[in-house]
Formats: sequence, C-alpha cells, structure tokens
Amino acid sequence: MLMRTDPFRELDRLTQQFFNTTGTWSRPTPMPLDAYRAGDEYVICFDLPGVDPEAIDIDVERNMLTVKAERRPRHEGEDVKWELSERPLGVFSRQVMLSDTLDPEGIRADYDAGVLTLKIPVAEKAKPRKIAISHSGGRKEIKA
Repeated sequence: MLMRTDPFRELDRLTQQFFNTTGTWSRPTPMPLDAYRAGDEYVICFDLPGVDPEAIDIDVERNMLTVKAERRPRHEGEDVKWELSERPLGVFSRQVMLSDTLDPEGIRADYDAGVLTLKIPVAEKAKPRKIAISHSGGRKEIKA
C-alpha cells in the first residue's frame, strides 16, 4: 500500500550520519520511519525527537505525502561552553508515495514523545464488500 520513492535514500541517510552533516531546506536529512497496517488503516511513525510540534509540516499533493521538520539548536546563554554536540540539528524530510487504495483526505496526525504518528485510512473502494447475485431462485450474497 505504501511505495518507496527513492531507493538511494537510505544510502544518503547513512552517508549524512557518517559525515555528520546538517540538513538544510534545500537538502534535508531523511528521517527514519516505521510503517504497518492495523485493521482498516495504515500507520506511519516518524522519529523526530526534540522537534517542536510547531516546526513540523505535513503535506499531501496528489498521492505524495511529505513530512518536513526542523530541529534548531538550543541557546542556553552567553556563558555556556559546549563540550559535546552529537544530536543532529537542521531540517529533516521524508516523502512517501501513497497508493490509490488509501484515503489521503482522512489522514490523522499525532505527536507524542518525539514520535510523529500518521494514520491513513484504507479507501472504501479498496475494502472487501459483498456483492448480491440475483437469479430466478432468489438472492444470494457472496463475498468479493
């Protein structure tokens, strides 16, 4: 039901992680995700720890779902001297192609404990349904 759009995306993510590059709006860092089906909806979970919910942008254009987020550095004050900074900063983005069997109009989003969860319902046309067959002996329903 979900389709990957770029087979080299994971390689780019590993390269950026290895070289510790910061994502920009023109070249964002990919964010990790999990996707699974639960009943009549697909669930996609994005790891975005430390990101302010106001800095998350979710768009759907045609069947392309785009999630962008930005984690900014925290300014603790003038007298702070950083000893170590390993948490990635900058812009993160991920695009997922949604199949025609999903309903992008019904997407719900929730952000909790650094995880953005999107729930996408399966379209009514993709759900199993019963078809009535009429014949001279009466009506019988079969599952399609």
